[in-house]
Parts: sequence; structure tokens; C-alpha cells
Amino acid sequence: MSPAAKKVIKDGLWTNTPIFVQVLGICSTLAVTNNLYNTMVMVLGVTFATAMGCWTLSLLKDLIPRKVRMIVQVLVLSFYVIIIDILLRAYQPTISKQLGPYVGLIITNCILMGRAEAFAAANKPGLSFLDGVMNGLGYGWVLLAIATVREFLGFGTLFGIKLTGASFTPWTIMVMAPSAFFLVALALWGANAYKAKAEAKAKAGGAKPGAANPGAGQTAAAAKR
Repeated sequence: MSPAAKKVIKDGLWTNTPIFVQVLGICSTLAVTNNLYNTMVMVLGVTFATAMGCWTLSLLKDLIPRKVRMIVQVLVLSFYVIIIDILLRAYQPTISKQLGPYVGLIITNCILMGRAEAFAAANKPGLSFLDGVMNGLGYGWVLLAIATVREFLGFGTLFGIKLTGASFTPWTIMVMAPSAFFLVALALWGANAYKAKAEAKAKAGGAKPGAANPGAGQTAAAAKR
């Protein structure tokens, strides 16, 4: 695997993840994460649209006039979102009804346009496709983690399977949008605190042994005299 591909994978999944670093795609985080199954469908839809959209736009980047590039990007990404919507209506009508307008609103997800403009417009199709997949998955694991907490505490279930006893009292707040705000904020705080700690540790580990006490060498030399 090339160094560029490794960097794309690492950036998409962690160091430049859409929600924690780019702070994109927050609307769907608030809207669909009270149910794991719906969240998974949304994650797969965003990943598919981002990957295929970035791949297509990378193929066409030399043919698209700069003045209309954003219009073309919206058209291409809308094409893949419409495919997702049609497939859900045909094969998963219940899920399609539960998600409602949020499937069509995938096109308004800033991750799609952000990766198309920031990466696909300047890189090869294969790498652009990989970037789309990794950013979709980086967005997805955060949503799934939040959905796990919200569904379990809000309904006492995971993927609709009851996991709690009769004495469990559901937390109504967890199935409402405000809980997603709190959980996203806590997740952002935790991720940034961990990264800051890791960076500080890396800097401390990279410091030279004598750098912390620059006068130590001079003291030793004076003692020898």
C-alpha cells in the first residue's frame, strides 16, 4: 500500500475524521442516531454517495469548467443520492419511511461537497474513491457509537432487541435531539483531549535527553577542571 493511501485511511478514520476534526455532518448525527438500524442505513448511504461521487468527479475533473464545477459536483452527488433513495423505497420501504426526508438530504451533507472540492478535484480516481470510503466510515463509526448509547438508554434495546429488564426506566431525553448535542460535545471533548495528550507525549518523547537541562554539560565540564 502506498504512503498516500495509508495517509488517506488514517486521516479519514481518525486524524481528520469528518465529525471530530472537520465538524461536518452534524445534522444527521442529531436526526437519526436514536436507532442503530436507521443509523447504519444512513452511514452506508453517505459512504456510497461520497465514494462514488468523489470517484466520478475525479474522473471528470479535467473536463469540468472551473466556473461551473460546484454545479456539476451537486448534480453528480445528487445522482448517487437518488439511487440510494430509489433502492430504499423499493427494497426497504419501512426504513425509507422512518428516515423520511433525511435520505434525500444526504446531498446537503457537507462531507460530500467537502471531499469533492478538497480532495477529488486534485487527486486520481482510485485515491479519491478511497478517500470517500474512509471519510464515510470515519463519519459512520462516530454515528454508530452515539446511536448505541442513545438507543440503549432511550429504549433499552440494540438493533431493536430488548436487552434490559422490566425494571429499566427509559431515558426519554435520549431519544430526543438534545441528547445528541450533549453526546457529540462529549465525544468531541474526549477525542480532542486524547489527541492533545498523545501529541504532548510524542513531543516529550522526541526531545533530546540533554535538552531539559542545557547547563548540565557545562556543569560537568567545570567539575572536571
